Amino acid sequence: MPVFFQSRAGRQCMSIVGLGITLWLLGTLLRFDDSLASFMTDFGAYGADKLVLGLGIAGAMSFIYSVLRIADLRKEMELRVAAQAKADWTATHDHLTKLPNRYAFERKALARPIKNDEAEIEEWDDNVTIFSVDLDGFKKVNDLVGHKGGDELLIEVARRICALGNADCVYRFGGDEFIIVAFALTAQREERFAKLLIQAVTRPIHIDGFAVEVGASVGYDRWAEGAEPLEDAAHRADLAMYEAKSRGPNHFLVFETSMQDKVTERASLETRLRAAIANKDIKPFYQPLIDLKTGQLCGFEALARWTGEDGIHISPPVFIDIAEETGMITALFEDLLAQACSDALTWPAHVMLSFNVSPVQMEDKLLTSRILKVLSATRLPPQRLEVEITENALIQDPAVAAVILEELHAAGIQIALDDFGTGYSSLAQLARYRFDKIKIDKSFIATYRDDERQEKIVRAMLGLGRSLNIKTTAEGVEEHGQLAFLLQLGCDIGQGYLFGKAMPAAEAGIFISDRNASLASTA
Repeated sequence: MPVFFQSRAGRQCMSIVGLGITLWLLGTLLRFDDSLASFMTDFGAYGADKLVLGLGIAGAMSFIYSVLRIADLRKEMELRVAAQAKADWTATHDHLTKLPNRYAFERKALARPIKNDEAEIEEWDDNVTIFSVDLDGFKKVNDLVGHKGGDELLIEVARRICALGNADCVYRFGGDEFIIVAFALTAQREERFAKLLIQAVTRPIHIDGFAVEVGASVGYDRWAEGAEPLEDAAHRADLAMYEAKSRGPNHFLVFETSMQDKVTERASLETRLRAAIANKDIKPFYQPLIDLKTGQLCGFEALARWTGEDGIHISPPVFIDIAEETGMITALFEDLLAQACSDALTWPAHVMLSFNVSPVQMEDKLLTSRILKVLSATRLPPQRLEVEITENALIQDPAVAAVILEELHAAGIQIALDDFGTGYSSLAQLARYRFDKIKIDKSFIATYRDDERQEKIVRAMLGLGRSLNIKTTAEGVEEHGQLAFLLQLGCDIGQGYLFGKAMPAAEAGIFISDRNASLASTA
């Protein structure tokens, strides 16, 4: 009822009642009742009493009608308040797990825990710790049991996390990321709680007859209450979580200042990379591929190289990783491929251009059309291009990968399986897809003499290539002893510092001339 009186209608009702009471008191003081009685006596013959009775009945009916309308209005207000509460709950909670969401986290006032143990009161600091949890391998679960199974997994993970503490202090920030607010934990208990979170999340979960497992990365930091917004502590916990994630599944880390510095540096590098791509500052360098049977140059592998304005070389894995994460990889790929194709036109017709495709690009259904567009613009024959694809790139979306490889073969482009032996299901990839070449990873070439098993693996790879009629390339050839070993086993192509390092286009032209002159002099 108090809610009604706070509304406009309630205030009007109170005003009318007050006015009625005032008029009644005024009429009593001025003896209007005596005047009314005299009026009814004097004009009774004319029906005055019936008129007064009718007015009284009309007033009573109006009062009853008003009461009914007020009751209806109160009901409507209650329904409106309930609808607003429901809408607010929907806006502040995740529809799947029913946990509070990011919006609720931003606006919810944090309650303090009740401490009953005086000893603990002295030991504990009055603090709040924010934990950020992200699942590892969640996509694989979706692939295995479908999105419905993935939803079931998220619900079970949410339930397990809530079982470790107050459910009102567990939030789902979207996707597979959760935030937990914990109170009055010492440093030792923070670490123990992080371990408990990992243990709770990583226990097998049974879905549709499958026992599925996910990993968990946990980062945490304390909130400097009163000195900063709560979101700042959550951000630091996120940074710690991503650093833990970079070290592999099931790691936990407390925030350190160096993590923020790392993010700041990465953001700066991302800005510089965007400008470098726009200005075409990233150039293709070329490492020679040598036919081991004839000693002739048979191709160059294009490798991206970036030197900043300060003259410092940025490592390819660093800026390529950023390009993949930010979506700049397509623009970088097309630009480098165009430069490499133009350079390849100056080489002898038998010299191939070998170009790498990142795993992210193998999910792009337009990849083949992008490559053919560049070939058409530069007028490099498709038969002179060899695309290198790693094994890991094929498992992201096998169906799309199969279509892309078929399209590339149909266009006359050759395909090499790069870093053979280091990815997933090497033999399965050879059985499912058609390749023109397999490249043995340099890690095998570097260690075959120190490890008998590595030598046997290299022999097996070369024998597999011969049996499947697929050419083999050995990467990382740096010593004459390695070259002699590969020649003995019948390896087709060699690549490594023994033949030449990656070089800019101008030096590649000189290398071709010197190589031809050297072969002519020994003929």
